[in-house]
Amino acid sequence: MTKTTGNQGRSENRSRTQNPSMLENLKPLLVDVAVPIGTYYLLKGTFGMSTFAALAWSSVVPAVRTVWSVVRERTTNALALLTLVVNVVSLVASFVSGDPRLMLAKDGAVSSTMAIGILVSVAAGKPMMTAGMKPFLVKGDPDRETAWERLASGTASGSALFRRKERAFSLVWGTALLLESVARVVGAYTLPVDTMVWLGTVVIAVVLTIAFVVGGGVAAEPMARLLAAEVEAGKEAGTPGRQPELAVAA
Repeated sequence: MTKTTGNQGRSENRSRTQNPSMLENLKPLLVDVAVPIGTYYLLKGTFGMSTFAALAWSSVVPAVRTVWSVVRERTTNALALLTLVVNVVSLVASFVSGDPRLMLAKDGAVSSTMAIGILVSVAAGKPMMTAGMKPFLVKGDPDRETAWERLASGTASGSALFRRKERAFSLVWGTALLLESVARVVGAYTLPVDTMVWLGTVVIAVVLTIAFVVGGGVAAEPMARLLAAEVEAGKEAGTPGRQPELAVAA
């Protein structure tokens, strides 16, 4: 009788920790949308704060979360730092001007910063959204991980198409967030403030849904098919997808 070690389970747990899912990557963005809108209506409706004061205090939450994230992870994330700077500068400008519309437009500035960062990463050949998509497609499978590396490195027959789809995925998300930021800024200066507070949430929800659907159809699904084909090609060629597990005699 044999039994396998727990190395595989620990490896998969580490993989999930080091490579968070797409939802986990988007969770900060969702928090930055849900918490401020709830705080705004609570402060204004329950505590009777002015529109500007409610917007100002509700906008502090995303900034604090970003600072805490940087401190906790102890890593230098250029996009996170840039987003924080934009958030802080926008907050200061809003406080100086006392303009609630500028406070709303600030959210568009933050989204545009993320969008530009993603689009620049595509131009640089290092698509930023890959970090969130890869765990979703690899699913912790060593064979798929190995196939991904072959496709991404250019050594597989489908590498060129795979890398084009990889760039396309980030391009979809970058473009979607850029359009969302434009819609937020335009809405901030053309619609009533109370309307734009809840409508901004609708806009981001619609944009995220469209980005998921379009990104999946244009890039993620074709990449999944290329990945599956490369796994089969690797097995036929005898390319190892994993090292044999250690067995211990019972």
